Amino acid sequence: MKTLGEFILEKQHDFPHATGELSALLSAIKLGAKIIHHDINRAGLIDILGENGHANIQGERQMKLDAFANETFKAALEARVVIAGIASEEEDNLVIFGKDRATEGKYVVLMDPLDGSSNIDVNVSVGTIFSIYHRITNIGTPVTEQDFLQPGNKQVAAGYIVYGSSTMLVYTTGCGVHAFTYDPSIGVFYLSHENVQFPSIGKMYSINEGYYSKFPMGVKKYIKYCQKEDEKTNRPYTSRYIGSLVSDFHRNLLKGGIYIYPSTAQYPNGKLRLLYEGNPIAFLAEQAGGKATDGYQRILDIVPQKLHQRTPYFVGVKSMVDDADRFMAENP
Repeated sequence: MKTLGEFILEKQHDFPHATGELSALLSAIKLGAKIIHHDINRAGLIDILGENGHANIQGERQMKLDAFANETFKAALEARVVIAGIASEEEDNLVIFGKDRATEGKYVVLMDPLDGSSNIDVNVSVGTIFSIYHRITNIGTPVTEQDFLQPGNKQVAAGYIVYGSSTMLVYTTGCGVHAFTYDPSIGVFYLSHENVQFPSIGKMYSINEGYYSKFPMGVKKYIKYCQKEDEKTNRPYTSRYIGSLVSDFHRNLLKGGIYIYPSTAQYPNGKLRLLYEGNPIAFLAEQAGGKATDGYQRILDIVPQKLHQRTPYFVGVKSMVDDADRFMAENP
């Protein structure tokens, strides 16, 4: 059995910018994941459930675990000298790691520290999403917002941790998708799924149908298409929705499906964050043979204009996303 560290070293040549740096970056994320795993598994016994009385920059109520996960990963990443700074869904602004690091650090990290945190109160799977970029400003000059506002096709690594019946870390460096399962008895992530690929044929769709009346017409018609019987195309599809992007995507990656979070009347630009959720999951999806769009264009080609930019989201088995895009195009 290969550990995460052994696997990274073995595949080091696949990471074009790194000479041991990927190992340092993922080691920081791995450490944060272990701490979060430990406390999530004691969530009913310690005071980390419920809201903390604050709201994030998007105006969403912040859970205690959101703040705890954000501080945990921020501290773990700050300990790595190759990281100049981070952007987080839970932070109003960029977090730059000191004067020297801001000028010498080679990488920036963007993250959603705890996706689906409201589910933790009812013991449902949650996750962490991360995205890594090589800075584009010159080494020796201060890192700027420009280093963070890069299109997703410039990512050098991305991944997520899902905290469920087991804790798994899934990542890509542009050379396939690999998953590691955590053994808490010895504190090690072991390779459990190498070169993960979406099934060629999908069989489920994930969307919050409670907002059906607020969906664009193309999404409404695609849902009806999913529900219609047609043996040739393996329909009707099964409806499965957890309410945590990481959990829904992870299931659809392994079982075959599509996840949709479209624009609505309340969120005309979509609700998911492009930088913290959309880009990293899209990178993983494409590396696994899938597809991710906003209903019209490839997610990874969108040039972000601001840190907390939102986007409609369609991700999963390529043929299913193609069908959804077709319905969107035909019903503008």
